[in-house]
Amino acid sequence: MPTPLPVAPPQPAPMPALPPPADQPSSGVLFDVARPDSAGRVTARPLLRALGWAPGLALRVDVVRAAVLITPALDGEHLVGARKELPLPAAARHLCGITPGQPVLLAAFRGGDLIVVHPSNTITALLADRHADILGALDDR
Repeated sequence: MPTPLPVAPPQPAPMPALPPPADQPSSGVLFDVARPDSAGRVTARPLLRALGWAPGLALRVDVVRAAVLITPALDGEHLVGARKELPLPAAARHLCGITPGQPVLLAAFRGGDLIVVHPSNTITALLADRHADILGALDDR
């Protein structure tokens, strides 16, 4: 039996062209997702690190338009926890419909030195039209 001739490996298929990335303004906003524990605390280490908030920092907690606003305040009644967790007081949780274990979106604003906590029902409502648009685009394919 004769020795087979060497055969060149097949050329790989060309990679498809990817669409350009969507323009995303660098707004100085950082996001994280957390789940409040039974005491209403959420862990937010990356956001606290970015803002320079250390354990023991006094905080003011307010509710504005179904979102929890957390800001440093010398006379704040709440503190950043020893494990870098943020307090979500019961009244604020109740007003926003936040329950233990339910995901919340945390948005840290570097320039404003504040964190906004959005309950998942708000995020769902805000993204409903966007999701319908995406799902509609799938149907158009």
